[in-house]
Amino acid sequence: METTLTNATQKAKKKFRFRGDPSYVNVLTRASIEGVNLANNHTLDYGQKGYMDTIATLKRANIGYFGNGIRLVKTVKGVKIGALGYKGWSDTKAVRRQIANDIAALRKQGVQIVLVHFHWGEERSYVPNSTQKALGKFAIDSGADLVVGHHPHVIQGIEQYKGKMIVYSLGNFMFGGNKNPSDKDTFVYQQTFYFVNGKKQPKTTIRIIPFRISSVTTRNNYQPVPLKGKEASRVKTKIVNLSAKINKPTWLVYEK
Repeated sequence: METTLTNATQKAKKKFRFRGDPSYVNVLTRASIEGVNLANNHTLDYGQKGYMDTIATLKRANIGYFGNGIRLVKTVKGVKIGALGYKGWSDTKAVRRQIANDIAALRKQGVQIVLVHFHWGEERSYVPNSTQKALGKFAIDSGADLVVGHHPHVIQGIEQYKGKMIVYSLGNFMFGGNKNPSDKDTFVYQQTFYFVNGKKQPKTTIRIIPFRISSVTTRNNYQPVPLKGKEASRVKTKIVNLSAKINKPTWLVYEK
């Protein structure tokens, strides 16, 4: 969630500053959003007050949040799921230590699936950089079950690593930062984990649902829509081709 939900007026000194009225949290609840990542370069756009207001607004709406040292744990169908979020600009010892410690702490809590979200990469770049690839693999080496990325504002490919998935960039989705971006392609990534008698199985299935960030093509009306037919095929092919620029897209065998 790359914005604030606040009435604060004191702005950070930067070019782009994002703020939404606290009532806009209803957009999330109506869309069945259950958890959001706060580790990104816009949640402090209105200072610490804006950040704390955002957290308070999410709490009132019963929406989970994570990132910036906050861990989220939810139980779904009897399975404990943990979510972590990081700003992945630099591959440092401190970042790696934080990732490893957070994953270990979740495992001690009995978490059975660990999801790691990174805000990383370069804007409008379709290929992940070396920092993304290193941190994504380190997260999996440290025990993450899935790595998901965002920030480039465009789609990047998917890589399978040690049987786990790194989704480098989902692109934009409901994006209020540009009235008419030239690339409106995006997708929803779904993954199913399987358990037998409370034990996670090696089996997994994934589903990619191509979307456009707007229901019209001439501008951004902030209403993402699933694509069908030739447009859906075009975006799916784009994801596969971008994945091939990273590594052979072996993840295709897991699609259902």
